[in-house]
Amino acid sequence: MATMNELRASMPARQRVEEALNKAKALQPLLNAVVTFVDPQSQLDQLADKPETSMHGVPVVLKDNVCTRGIRTTASSKILDNYVPFYNAHIVDKLQQAGAIVIAKASMDELAMGGTNLTAASGPVYNPYDRSRMAGGSSGGSAALVAAGVVPFAIGSDTGDSVRKPASFCGVLGMKPTYGRISRYGIIPYSSSLDHVGYFTRSALDAAQALKILAGRDDRDMTSSDREVPDYAAALNSDLRGRRVAVLGNVMEAIDNPQVKALFEQSVEALKQRGAEVRVIYLNEDLMKAILPAYYLIANCEATANHSNLDGIRFGVQQPGDSMEEVMIRSRTEGFGSLIRKRFVIGSYGLFVENQEKLFRQAQRVRRLIVEDVTRAMQDFDILIAPASGDVAPKLDDDSRDQLSDGVLIAENHMIIGNFTGWPSCTVPMGMIDGLPVGLNMTSHAWDEQSLFDFAAAMEEITGLRDAVAEVK
Repeated sequence: MATMNELRASMPARQRVEEALNKAKALQPLLNAVVTFVDPQSQLDQLADKPETSMHGVPVVLKDNVCTRGIRTTASSKILDNYVPFYNAHIVDKLQQAGAIVIAKASMDELAMGGTNLTAASGPVYNPYDRSRMAGGSSGGSAALVAAGVVPFAIGSDTGDSVRKPASFCGVLGMKPTYGRISRYGIIPYSSSLDHVGYFTRSALDAAQALKILAGRDDRDMTSSDREVPDYAAALNSDLRGRRVAVLGNVMEAIDNPQVKALFEQSVEALKQRGAEVRVIYLNEDLMKAILPAYYLIANCEATANHSNLDGIRFGVQQPGDSMEEVMIRSRTEGFGSLIRKRFVIGSYGLFVENQEKLFRQAQRVRRLIVEDVTRAMQDFDILIAPASGDVAPKLDDDSRDQLSDGVLIAENHMIIGNFTGWPSCTVPMGMIDGLPVGLNMTSHAWDEQSLFDFAAAMEEITGLRDAVAEVK
């Protein structure tokens, strides 16, 4: 499988779409990455009227929380098993106007709440490099399909690191632009102040071209920006001379795996050799440890409010009951998985009137302190880097990590900084450890996606992993 431009040049649109769809279906028993396959015929029939762009006739996949007119959209939750939207998300219209062809809706952690892709109603997604391992979440299905070479581009969403962590585990580029850069209209929400539309590619050029298509103001999403959208691909430049890079020292000290550390240090040296000016910085350690607790409170409180309409009466699959209250209780109990119910309990508790000030508002204040600390530390730098994860993709049944240990709190949750600040953040392949990919995460200042694309292009040249495809066994 080639990048988008190479794919367009290699064969007619109908042939490449059919090949992608056939490959997705052939790999479904191995990856379990698709919730719904999409018949591309009507899209192909309309393609002749579309202008030639970088996505003309390119097969793409959407995370299953992206609304698609007339196509089931479940967010991998039983309660939405019967939901067929009557409208498209803004990004679907943008992609189809650019000539992209949607071939599938990809599996995800239920309602995007999770980091494993083990909680989907359709079962876990398997990592294409090792099917005994996680693909990561919550956008694991999209990441796995790009990594396996089914499509060169797939949409995800990122509320904590839900694009960037699967990108690391699956060996692809995962991009989360600045908050407001891409409209979220038609995306089933998780946490409104943290949600970002993101996406996966296998090259920096594809990522740059895609953002030009996806970005821009949408009046149906009042958080979307009307800032001018640059031509990122035309400006792509892997020359790093004079670029100022900050290494997040807290993360490096929290990582236990010496192979990950060694790979990261090699990457840093390679960036220096290409002219980048690199220094190690430290954020407030107490605030770093507070990232996950603050995130859990904010995200789960907002999610509880956002999904209060999934009650089997106004919305969602209805279970029978002798009263409206019983219908709602049974519909939500049977419709949500155990992890989701747990998160809604946390969110409801945080939203109780007597708890809002000491829990929800306090978490918001902690978030502000974290943002201020990052802003202060980054004032003299262009980009912040660290390993996207402290290890390769975990085994499917691995529950050995102490999620509240100091190491895990920092090493596995630091990418939430990109959601707290709203700054653009990107994960690119850093190398391989025993045949499994490991990613480098990069975060730049608001609206400076160009720096991320430039560094991603440089990393492709350093690693030789541009357009790497997993051999699924």
